[in-house]
Amino acid sequence: MLELAGCAARTPAPPVAPAPLNDLMAALNDRERQLTTLQSDAVMEYSGSDGHLKVREQLTVARPASLRVEAESALGVALVVTANANEIAVFDPGRDTLARGAASAATLERVAHIPMRPEEAVRLLLALPPNPPDAPVFSDHETVLTTGADGVRDELFFSEGNLAEVRETSASGALLLTVAYRDYRDIGSLLFPCTIEATFPAEATTIRVRYGSPLIDLPVAQSTFVLSPGPRTREISLGRNDAPPHA
Repeated sequence: MLELAGCAARTPAPPVAPAPLNDLMAALNDRERQLTTLQSDAVMEYSGSDGHLKVREQLTVARPASLRVEAESALGVALVVTANANEIAVFDPGRDTLARGAASAATLERVAHIPMRPEEAVRLLLALPPNPPDAPVFSDHETVLTTGADGVRDELFFSEGNLAEVRETSASGALLLTVAYRDYRDIGSLLFPCTIEATFPAEATTIRVRYGSPLIDLPVAQSTFVLSPGPRTREISLGRNDAPPHA
């Protein structure tokens, strides 16, 4: 009877209050400052209308728009993709060919299955929101920040103070992008989501990146993102009608 009385007397624990807006903004600003480069082994999965692909890769990214993807096979490096604000290049060691094309979302989608401009892809892989928060608005019923530019709105959803999801919509309300951030781990200077899943409804594409041992904010030489041909390398243009290899 005493035990029953004790249970009856207990009151439910109060709900956890959402993190104050200022704390969330401070955390986002800290991440903007710290997440400048990333180097990691990773498994990238692609699912789309043309099938499913799973590849082990070595990723190196540096803000604002530098990216290097080394796709691995049982025999070593199968393909290298680099991107910057001006150019996207693909080196195929097996054929000793180097293809170059425009730094556009269409080109990066063709060679790496990421339908984003290089600067957008770098932010995605660094687990940063698509756009830095501007004029944020706090919602009482959910921990949400919104930011808008050119009519595009980003909604940032948080869980336990960490960024959990981003939903991007157009000025007309169409869903453009969702990004989920999971498996946060302490990597020394901050908590970092080691699984990032991005869905692009218009392209019917989903990309999932699972990092192994991410290293952040270390110096990376700009030469990392430049592919130079060897003496016998055949250089080609990555034109619209070409059939490029995929990372």
